Amino acid sequence: MIENRLNWQHFLSRWQDEWIPDEGEAEDMADGGVTLAELTLAAPPATEAEVAAAEERLGIRLPPSYREFLKASNGWRTAGTASIYQLGAVQEIDWFGDPYAMTPLYRRTLTDRSTEQEVLLAGMWERALRLETDSDMSHALLDPGDTDEDGEWALYVYKGWSGEPPDRYPSFSAYLEESYRDFHAGRAGIPAFVNDSTRALDADVERARQEALAGRWETARELLTETSRYGRPGASGMLRQLELLSRHGGSYGFGTLVADPRYTDELVPVMAVTHVRERHHSPLGSRFVLGAETDEAVTAAAEAILARVREGSHHYAPDGAFGAAVAEAREAARWGDTDTAWRTIRAALPSWSPPGPDLLAPLGLLGDSVLGPMVTPERGRELLSTPRAGRSGARPGPVPDLDPPGMCWLADSPRWNAPHDSYRCLWVEGVEPGTLPVLVGEEEGGGLTVPPGRPHWSELYGPRQRNEDAPWEDRAVVSVGRTGSGWAFGFDAAPRTKVAGSFFVSPAAAASRDGRSVVLWVRRARRGGGLREFHLSVARRGEELYTYTLRGTEVEHSGPVPGTLDPERVLDGVPENDHERCLLAAVQNEFALSLPRLALVEGLLPRLTTRSWNRAPREGEGRGTAVSECV
Repeated sequence: MIENRLNWQHFLSRWQDEWIPDEGEAEDMADGGVTLAELTLAAPPATEAEVAAAEERLGIRLPPSYREFLKASNGWRTAGTASIYQLGAVQEIDWFGDPYAMTPLYRRTLTDRSTEQEVLLAGMWERALRLETDSDMSHALLDPGDTDEDGEWALYVYKGWSGEPPDRYPSFSAYLEESYRDFHAGRAGIPAFVNDSTRALDADVERARQEALAGRWETARELLTETSRYGRPGASGMLRQLELLSRHGGSYGFGTLVADPRYTDELVPVMAVTHVRERHHSPLGSRFVLGAETDEAVTAAAEAILARVREGSHHYAPDGAFGAAVAEAREAARWGDTDTAWRTIRAALPSWSPPGPDLLAPLGLLGDSVLGPMVTPERGRELLSTPRAGRSGARPGPVPDLDPPGMCWLADSPRWNAPHDSYRCLWVEGVEPGTLPVLVGEEEGGGLTVPPGRPHWSELYGPRQRNEDAPWEDRAVVSVGRTGSGWAFGFDAAPRTKVAGSFFVSPAAAASRDGRSVVLWVRRARRGGGLREFHLSVARRGEELYTYTLRGTEVEHSGPVPGTLDPERVLDGVPENDHERCLLAAVQNEFALSLPRLALVEGLLPRLTTRSWNRAPREGEGRGTAVSECV
């Protein structure tokens, strides 16, 4: 909307022609008996002689854009667009002189690490040229010490009432351009504020909408970035959608769009997720603020959505073919297969249609308790690049799957579950994950529980309460899912016990009622990250087939361990730092096992509290011995 190099006469005339008062200014004008026709923003232009006389008085040549401005209008009334109300004529400007002693205040903050810009700001107060003659305790200051290659001086606006550092603009023209945008934004909601500029801006908003739906989201973002600076209706809300999906950055506010009931199921869940995450350690009474005035129906729906998000049960459920694909994807992701889930959603994206014109993409995915965490910024950009709602165009190349194959990623460094140094897992072949509570769950019959939405790591892996009456007990809290090869699994990233000790009884036999089961328990050294212990046990139809526990270089085993799994053979000639990876690879290849990294790290999977992995001490076995082996 604004040219790279301003035609000052055209720019200021357009501003004057478009100017109408806001509500407060209209009241002031009425009280003062001033009519709109009588109010003039501009002043007669300064002559070259008047500008030269001022430069001689000041002892310096004024910067180019400010000189050109003065020759178009010798001063300017910015009215209510900012804290600066009147820019003075060239005869009225003068050196600021730092009357408030800001220089020593700012210089005291300088260190050897201060940036060049911080150093320039500290010295600005003593050398700046003051331009305003009327303001709200504020100053417009041109700094001859902060210049660019074109000879422009930076302009600082210091709002004395704010207690904040001044706002910096690279030049006088950049400052007045931003003031013009503020003027537009402050009047965007006034019905009578319609002119050639607003019509052109609204055309750009509509163009941005079409570009976004066609998959050209970066073009749409450029258009919406500019139009939102002018406060055009819908622009900022649509821009926020693109920002959230492309990099998950910025605030969650969507302006007045959130008040439209057509968008409640798309926008409110995203805001609720952010609210819950940011207030994890805050008082329970923290208000859920939508950022716009809404009717009772939207407010009630928002509270219900917030409750579901808190308990981890909110499901995104759009209509039509895309809604069916979302439900199918959730079932896959629910048990850990987030890559298959994303491929399902990706294939269905062209069938998505918005419930209203101001929604650019299925943003409700981000608020789904299961699907939301798998929409990474890379996948968000893939979504935005895919034509939707009946638009045609080239589809982007698919984003690579996120989960590494198998389970050797557990040995990767830096440790995926730091600061913990131990993990254990149970796999059961040919059963559904929902069967695990029957096979290995607590005797009381506790079933699977859904974790709270986006849980904090401490909720998943923090200290567990121990049974003081039975300190030997070791009830694992496992995340439950399904592998691509058809094994149900339960994974514990932070076992309560440090070691599979003398009271340890592998749950493999109990879990293998109808087929094979595999139990793995790994403990790393706290220093150096090397392997300290590695336990494997395998059972079939209620009978343990074989087991071994590797501690350092010592191996305890029972039953015929296959050569492909024998740690002495697997680790022959292998460097110590690769022991964990090689043993994991052997187990992975023998049974076609895997674990879903994204679902485990994000805490997406249902959880189960198992029966104790330790037995009770027998007669003659000291209670103290049992306690010593527990955390």
